[in-house]
Amino acid sequence: MNHNLKYKCLILDHDDTVMDSTAHVHYPAFLVSLAELRPGHTISLEDYFRVNFHPGFIEYCRDVLGFTEAEFDREVEMWKEYVTDHIPTAYPGMARIIRRQKALGGLVCVVSHSFDFNIRRDYAANELPEPDAIYGWELPPECRKPKPWAVEQILERFGLRPEEALVVDDLKPGYDMARAAGVPFAAACWAYDVPEIRRFMEANCALSFTDPAALERFLFEA
Repeated sequence: MNHNLKYKCLILDHDDTVMDSTAHVHYPAFLVSLAELRPGHTISLEDYFRVNFHPGFIEYCRDVLGFTEAEFDREVEMWKEYVTDHIPTAYPGMARIIRRQKALGGLVCVVSHSFDFNIRRDYAANELPEPDAIYGWELPPECRKPKPWAVEQILERFGLRPEEALVVDDLKPGYDMARAAGVPFAAACWAYDVPEIRRFMEANCALSFTDPAALERFLFEA
């Protein structure tokens, strides 16, 4: 492990942190689901970012749209079908960060609300090093973000102290997860331009970046 690394382990979110995916993959996929499950109902991209920020996607589907368990299952099925043929592109700056972290002997882990198989596929398609550990949507609900379980597993598995890792995420569940685990957090504010989300992140996060290049300078040059 390179002792010049600021953080031995980067714990990265996937969508809208590493991959430019919501606008180009997940949002259009959700519109396909809505057309079948709630005909006539729609949501703007900006509002889709808002509900993912708070109260969360599951809560929105359950409490606002009133999805049944069968409808949840159908939504996931349609989403899987859509993402099979739609692969997101990594933000160039995040690709550089991942390669630099790995080249210096550091760890890169992923904690995401995407599935493990999608994360592996997206990294491979973007020619990125395979993550050292992935904790995705396949986990039971009590282990997913914003619960701290995945971060705690990473710290234990790799023998890390909390201050030796950094969670990088674009939304509040990642912030809540990092805070609960006692791990530093950096807000990734480059996927959206939603004022209330940006205000929350900038007001509550000691580290907040509006583009990957600024995060790269902080990690490797500051």
